[in-house]
Amino acid sequence: MKEVLADIDRWRAAGQRVAMARVVDVAGSGPRDPGATMVVNEAGEVAGSVSGGCVEAAVVAEALAVLCGERERGIISFGFSDEDAYAVGLTCGGTVRLFVEPLDW
Repeated sequence: MKEVLADIDRWRAAGQRVAMARVVDVAGSGPRDPGATMVVNEAGEVAGSVSGGCVEAAVVAEALAVLCGERERGIISFGFSDEDAYAVGLTCGGTVRLFVEPLDW
């Protein structure tokens, strides 16, 4: 989380809305541990990482959907048994669960 704080402050100072995705659970093999954080501003700029690259694009899309009101804050999952897992690049064999929410103060 610490590595994204400066970006959050900069984006918020510029009046941009920000969403945060945080790894909350990993079952089996996963690319990042719980607590790994990525933030996305409404322009699609990204700071941090939740997967080392393998599902980042899909997480950005989910974060933008939360900011636009197309999706409620909540848990999203990517896993080996998920038919979309290979499509987004998660081939490590585990399941990653993330909580995505807007950062509204």
